Amino acid sequence: QVQLVESGGGLVQAGGSLRLSCAASGSIFSITVMAWYRQAPGKQRELVAVISSGGSTNYADSVKGRFTISRDNAKNTVYLQMNSLKREDTAVYYCNVALYENAYARGAYWGQGTQVTVSS
Repeated sequence: QVQLVESGGGLVQAGGSLRLSCAASGSIFSITVMAWYRQAPGKQRELVAVISSGGSTNYADSVKGRFTISRDNAKNTVYLQMNSLKREDTAVYYCNVALYENAYARGAYWGQGTQVTVSS
């Protein structure tokens, strides 16, 4: 079994910063792709940023230049540094981790979600 625990959400004023963390634990052989998604009220969940096992990153156009995704492979943790936050960044943020539980069993897991609220 694999668990993902997110932290770092909260209330921040527009222009401020927050750093989200997502730590994976349990039956983990290796982790491949780690990503952050978000879902605003009344909207579909959308991909925010993704990082490969080799460190390659990709971002939604709406966050490019403001958000940075990174990972610490020794800690099985992915981070999302969010700067210059805007009201439209308000959403529940979810991490998603693709991993192998052993040499053959592969799966993808979601974190519980953490609320980010940006006030004007």
